[in-house]
Amino acid sequence: MYFQSMDYFVTTARERSFTKAAQKLHITQQTLSAHIAMIEKELGCQLFIRHIPLELTYAGDIFLRYALNFQKQYCSMQRTFSDISQQYQGILRIGVPHTRGRVIMPKLIAAFQKSYPKIEIQVIEDTNDNLAEKLFGAEVDIAIADFPERMPGMQLMDFYKENVVLLISEILLHEFYGADTEKIIQQVNQSGNIAPLQECPFLMNHEHDIAGKFAQSLLRKANFHPVIKAQSENIELLLDLCLRNIGACFCSEMLAQTVLSAQQLEKLTMFHFDENAEFMIRLGWMENSDDWIVRSAFLNSAKELYTK
Repeated sequence: MYFQSMDYFVTTARERSFTKAAQKLHITQQTLSAHIAMIEKELGCQLFIRHIPLELTYAGDIFLRYALNFQKQYCSMQRTFSDISQQYQGILRIGVPHTRGRVIMPKLIAAFQKSYPKIEIQVIEDTNDNLAEKLFGAEVDIAIADFPERMPGMQLMDFYKENVVLLISEILLHEFYGADTEKIIQQVNQSGNIAPLQECPFLMNHEHDIAGKFAQSLLRKANFHPVIKAQSENIELLLDLCLRNIGACFCSEMLAQTVLSAQQLEKLTMFHFDENAEFMIRLGWMENSDDWIVRSAFLNSAKELYTK
């Protein structure tokens, strides 16, 4: 049995599909099926119940635990000898939410690659909650999310603060409020309460997103159910709709300034709120993970970059 075959098995177990696993592994489905069949023959046990989606048998569940442990040990060995030889080769897996990756990862990867050009960065995008699970499941080496101050089994480092703002096009505001537009803007800015905007349609993020969670808290405080024109995890789509005068959009201020041009921002009214709109973004990694120089270097590089 080869390590490669175990890697193929783990990917198939996670994807619950031969087709999806083969695509992710960049091999044919026939090659993947042959490797799984070889493992089953060697073990004398069926590992998958072959329906859609694939389901692990009892034997498959047990083998997955061994395969994951082998992967972890093999990866740890590779990293240890990479550090000893000072070759610093391998793959560093960074977990980050979909919207945040667009903002911070290009700058982080570019800065890190200058010192570690032989390290391949794999960016795994998912929700904040799922990223914690991926970290505990050893699917990522570092996760960047709005983790709480403490999480058992995880080491955390403060990274930077994100500030959520509300964006509305000036055209849309005047369409709904006409001559009272400036008065409405002033009321919201002074009180931090969005109740005066209840006639305005909204573009909503999902609640597992920082902006989505903050939006829901403001709506509960304002005590109204908004007219929702669109809902999506894709904040760039929502910002595009906002620019097209479709609705108001909650968004990270940093993301808005990254995605939108100065000319586009001038067309929007940006509402700021109190400290409840600030969220600490943290870097997380497992407490019992091996002391890999490359991971430590990425953490230091990230902290240094955003401290500046």
